[in-house]
Amino acid sequence: MVSIMDVTIPKKFYHHLIFNLTLIEIVLSGNVLIWPTDGSHWLNIKMILEELNQRNHNVTVLASSATLFINSNSDSPVNFEVIPVSYKKSNIDSLIEHMIMLWIDHRPTPLTLWTFYKELGKLLDTFFRINIQICDGVLNNPKLMARLRKSRFDVLLADPVTICGDLVALKLGIPFMYTLRFSPASTVERHCGKIPAPASYVPAALSELTDQMTFGERLKNTMSYPLQDYIFQSYWGEWNSYYSKVLGRPTTLCETMGKAEIWLIRTYWDFEFPRPYLPNFEFVGGLHCKPAKPLPKVLWRYKGKKPAMLGANTRLYDWIPQNDLLGHPKAKAFITHGGTNGIYEAIYHGVPMVGVPMFADQPDNIAHMKAKGAAVEVNINTMTSADLLNALRTVINDPSYKENAMRLKRIHHDQPVKPLDRAVFWIEFVMRHKGAKHLRPAAHNLTWYQYHSLDVIGFLLACAATAVFLVTKCCLFSCRKFGKTGKKKKRE
Repeated sequence: MVSIMDVTIPKKFYHHLIFNLTLIEIVLSGNVLIWPTDGSHWLNIKMILEELNQRNHNVTVLASSATLFINSNSDSPVNFEVIPVSYKKSNIDSLIEHMIMLWIDHRPTPLTLWTFYKELGKLLDTFFRINIQICDGVLNNPKLMARLRKSRFDVLLADPVTICGDLVALKLGIPFMYTLRFSPASTVERHCGKIPAPASYVPAALSELTDQMTFGERLKNTMSYPLQDYIFQSYWGEWNSYYSKVLGRPTTLCETMGKAEIWLIRTYWDFEFPRPYLPNFEFVGGLHCKPAKPLPKVLWRYKGKKPAMLGANTRLYDWIPQNDLLGHPKAKAFITHGGTNGIYEAIYHGVPMVGVPMFADQPDNIAHMKAKGAAVEVNINTMTSADLLNALRTVINDPSYKENAMRLKRIHHDQPVKPLDRAVFWIEFVMRHKGAKHLRPAAHNLTWYQYHSLDVIGFLLACAATAVFLVTKCCLFSCRKFGKTGKKKKRE
């Protein structure tokens, strides 16, 4: 037996080992391009790019010169390519404010539906003009495109709420992926991603319905899908022309979006109702959540000038550390507007909710939590202080809400892979394999009538009609033939 201590290892071996380890790191390092959406969407994608950076990937973010949350001037190790645009940050603020007020004043109901979608159309036109500036700022910028080509990116990760990330990827000749919370009535996921959505038990996003529907609710749900389809098809018209122009061939926005390798959906089965999905759809809901840190003695949200006499035991925040507060053992309830990020922080820490939803997916999110027994809702337009107090008392004093919140917490934590790790795995997977075509369903290659088997149904109906026609003809012929024979015999 030879002791390892007796073996002399030459210095040359260490040099080779260090060199090979360096090569391995270089091979595993990738080049990732990010096409983000501002606002709360950025908070999710920021977690992903920070984790990618921790794993030695080079990350570059394409951000407009007017953003709310995206800070391209920070000392971040992430690279930023700033897209020059003519609109200002105030334009984004105004658009969001109008969107919120539209939802509060005309929350979609049978009585307000026409007014709501009429005003929503105007806001979508404004968003189109803003979005098109971002697209042109990249695609019509030869110097920027040349720099991006020179960087030789391996994959582009896009939030499709801001359109054009897929176009940039195609022009650079690289695969692309999406990170998405939802689209109204899952229009994008259904038509572009090809996920099935039976209206009988899959509630349309923004319908505020659950998977347990009465006949009237199923009727509402069935009508929600084509209504949202019509609205989106109208909105996509201008984009279809733009995409065809950029790519130099007839195409549509939806056809291009359908080329995404992986869709990272920012929810999970602790939030979603059971429904069919496809293998290239991965759930990463709650990827931004983390264990709570110890709280300071005093919490004070304050955006003004720091007072000169402020005590050492007091800290000022533009934004109070919500995640840490929810993780405190004495947190009894969470009053929330129902944003997905806040909902998931409450699920992560097992805190029941009082929902005061305002716009977009917030009413839908609270409807999900109500159905799972972890929240109650208060209407922002009609609530009084007594309503809010009663809702808080209900959530705090009725143990079922805490029990259900803890049940959702256990489901969320009982995953084989953490959501952030899952998101990064699939990004690295696409980089390693230059895509994920083996997960892409053949539905993308079918026409709408082939997808619904209307040609097969038509053929079978034609066969059945032909058979009925032939049988009928044979019967009539037989009746005439035997009828004549019978009359002839009678005459004889």
